[in-house]
Amino acid sequence: MARRRPETVSSPRRKKTASGPWWVDLSPSERLARARKLRIDPERIPRHVAVVMDGNGRWAEQRGLPRTEGHRAGEIALVECVDGALEVGIEYLTVFAFSTENWKRPKEEVDFLMDFARGVLERRRDELSEKGVRIVFAGRRERRVPRTLLAKMDETIEFTRTNSNLVLQIAVNYGGRAEIVDAARKLAAEAAAGKLDPARIDERKFSRYLYHPEIPDPDLVIRTSGEIRVSNFLIWESAYSEFVFLPVLWPDFTKETLFEAVREYQGRQRRFGGVAPVSTPPSRASGGGSRGEGRAGR
Repeated sequence: MARRRPETVSSPRRKKTASGPWWVDLSPSERLARARKLRIDPERIPRHVAVVMDGNGRWAEQRGLPRTEGHRAGEIALVECVDGALEVGIEYLTVFAFSTENWKRPKEEVDFLMDFARGVLERRRDELSEKGVRIVFAGRRERRVPRTLLAKMDETIEFTRTNSNLVLQIAVNYGGRAEIVDAARKLAAEAAAGKLDPARIDERKFSRYLYHPEIPDPDLVIRTSGEIRVSNFLIWESAYSEFVFLPVLWPDFTKETLFEAVREYQGRQRRFGGVAPVSTPPSRASGGGSRGEGRAGR
């Protein structure tokens, strides 16, 4: 297995771009007003949202179309999701494009997906870059992944490197267990070489050996199509994520679908294993309770 060490990803800093959608150039106050209009608390936007893009095949079958047409329709949904993330100020967006288990699908579909992924990067790279999106990838770089796709991925990483409105992490040939195994192998190699004391390995140390340790854990994980399972996606990173399972099939996903999931997320109380604070009933004089402090998941 030959796998390049992942690119280091720093936290994105908001900057305006010369071109792109109108919301990229919103001032902080304008973005705040827009979030309120969407019924979203701008102080509790999830910093990192991860999405299992499920339901392409069923969407196509319901319409009497080949499964591949569902994947084509899913490309538009991906752009919608990115645009929605930009609009409300999400900093990181991770999408599950192809899993280590997806190799079990029919060869014709796998070949299509590999070529389709390369085509999406060719068609959408410039558009996403104009919106200030930085693109990185997570997953194993191995022989089964076509060289043409790997080359396009590397080209995309370099082309979007300086963008900072949103980090879009695309999981290609990715599996949560595989990521943990790869991290364990690197740790074991360093320990065997005498560079690392096994007694000093803890969760924090281990997490530094994951594909992109600089990217924060997802605050919110969304899965479409009505399936209620994680499917080996970010299983280390999502230990304390909030999960929202939506019945919508991925090709029907829109910005409003994303906003719906964010509203659901904001209606929950994250305790991280602790005890929920006791809320004090608002006094009549105050006219209501105080707003929650800080962004959820920070």
